[in-house]
Amino acid sequence: MTTLFGWTGGLLAALFVLTWVVSLPLRNASIADVVWGPAFVVVAWASVLLVRPWESVGGAAWLVLPVLTTLWGGRLALHIGGRNLGKGEDPRYARWREEGGRSWPLRSLFTVFLLQGAILWVVSLPLQTGALGAPAPGWLLAGVILFAAGFILESVADAQLARFRRDPASRGQVLDTGVWRYSRHPNYFGDAVVWWGLWLAGGAAVGAWWTVVSPILMTILLRWVSGVALLERSLAASRPGYTDYMRRTSPFIPLPPKR
Repeated sequence: MTTLFGWTGGLLAALFVLTWVVSLPLRNASIADVVWGPAFVVVAWASVLLVRPWESVGGAAWLVLPVLTTLWGGRLALHIGGRNLGKGEDPRYARWREEGGRSWPLRSLFTVFLLQGAILWVVSLPLQTGALGAPAPGWLLAGVILFAAGFILESVADAQLARFRRDPASRGQVLDTGVWRYSRHPNYFGDAVVWWGLWLAGGAAVGAWWTVVSPILMTILLRWVSGVALLERSLAASRPGYTDYMRRTSPFIPLPPKR
């Protein structure tokens, strides 16, 4: 197990250093966000290839985690890449670049790229431990079902948001229809559910209960750090109707709106 963790840690460090090098001539640290999903795919497949679980796992059970991760990571990369295409650096990173001045290129290696790599390594622990043994069928099935629910929710939410943004009449308006009627951030909630599903199918299924740190960390990040909290500060200031939307709509878990 220790050897596997060392290999995946080194692989992620190399991947994000390479991503940082590419970002320098582009002057665009946003590419770290595009690489986020595919990096999980790399870890999932590298874990099963390093451990060679097909020697101990019957059938194709060892394929479940990397296949699910590939679906999630591929969709996320296409979504973020398509959203950012032709728009330059994300305003968050552009602001940090301006504040950092001449030291920003080197600082970004640690504060953006390697930091994301470290967080990703922790979140991916269920994918790594899931490759170490035969999963319990019940936990595996429960994980797949929960993953599917979260994946469908975040996919639908992102599609509805993309359609809303493409409509010129929506400029300056608040999306409060579809799944967005029940949650201010249904895509982030769906993402959290995905990781609880991957934990059930991975870490929990092979008895590595301590890897519950993965979905807990992802949920905290999405709800209180880089997801809901960060986005809502700008939305409340830029959209006149957003404060009322916040009053009547659940911030994360989909619930009936308040009257």
